[in-house]
Amino acid sequence: MTTLTEPASRRPALASSRLRVVLLCDIMDGAQQRFLDAYEQLRHQVAAVPGHVSDQLCQSIEDPSQWLITSEWESAQPFLAWVDSAAHRAMVKPLHGCVRDTRSLRFSIMRETTGTETFDGPAPVTDGIVRHALTFTVKPGSEKAVAQILAGYTSPAARVDGHTRLCRTSLFMRGNRVVRAVEVSGDLGAALRHVAMQPEVRSVEEAINPHLEEARDLGDPESARSFFMRAALPSVHHLARDGAPAELSRHALLYPVRMGCGAALAGLLARQDQLAMDEKSNALAASTIFQREDTVVRLVDLTAPPESVPRLALGIVGPRAAGVLSRLVELGGHELRTDAAIGRFLGECAMSLVTDRRAKDA
Repeated sequence: MTTLTEPASRRPALASSRLRVVLLCDIMDGAQQRFLDAYEQLRHQVAAVPGHVSDQLCQSIEDPSQWLITSEWESAQPFLAWVDSAAHRAMVKPLHGCVRDTRSLRFSIMRETTGTETFDGPAPVTDGIVRHALTFTVKPGSEKAVAQILAGYTSPAARVDGHTRLCRTSLFMRGNRVVRAVEVSGDLGAALRHVAMQPEVRSVEEAINPHLEEARDLGDPESARSFFMRAALPSVHHLARDGAPAELSRHALLYPVRMGCGAALAGLLARQDQLAMDEKSNALAASTIFQREDTVVRLVDLTAPPESVPRLALGIVGPRAAGVLSRLVELGGHELRTDAAIGRFLGECAMSLVTDRRAKDA
């Protein structure tokens, strides 16, 4: 008999890292039937989205205005691609007129028991840190001005509430693309709302607004929500070595992904970083992979300069990894046959560090 306490090495693995999405809805008084009608229309549309497995609609037995929608997806990637799309925004509009408040929670299915068997999902994150990134583009020619604005602001208070605090913010640019990676202990949503309300952050956001390729109005809730959905770059994989030294250098790579290959590239990089971690004797201390559709950013903490370990820094430590990577990215005339060539392509992917800030006691 297989039980929940059986060692993980003896339990079968789940076929894929499935995703459970929980949407908590507070329905306006008198709007219950409109909500049910909107859900009935929405569920048929969602069922046709690639990667969707199933969903449930539940009502609280204690408060009839509280509803719960749960859905299961084959993995995080198809859900995130859908939820960040214009099609999703149009699809859920009928709900806006009858829902007072919503909260969306996303969970990887880590363990599942069926009959007498228990199946394991991916290795859980055990450091209590939520990792997330936002990405957007600025108008060509404004890169230097934007970098100066983003590097010069005063850090907001790290403490959000008794449960949540900001731990680290790392901001990078490559060309006209900006990537802001955050590490939060506690509730990511609460942390992002806290940051957005801080006057020092609001002034920075207002200063870069004229430089954005896609206009936004953070004072308008719908415009702000649309921006953050477009800009979201979720973490799809994270690894960290136990007992890593405090003195590390942080680097970000933006990969030139071939159309439709984002999820495959993220999977390759995750497997390669796991191989590197298993060796225990190289310069990789931590790696986080962010991915949405064909935007893939890999954040690495290294104990050596990246140019001294080009394969490790690029994420191709296995014997055939360079060949696989070559089929998933646009090499732009590069060949990945030698360390020198890999080093040149590494330079093409490297993002420039704008600012890297830690909370004092993080």
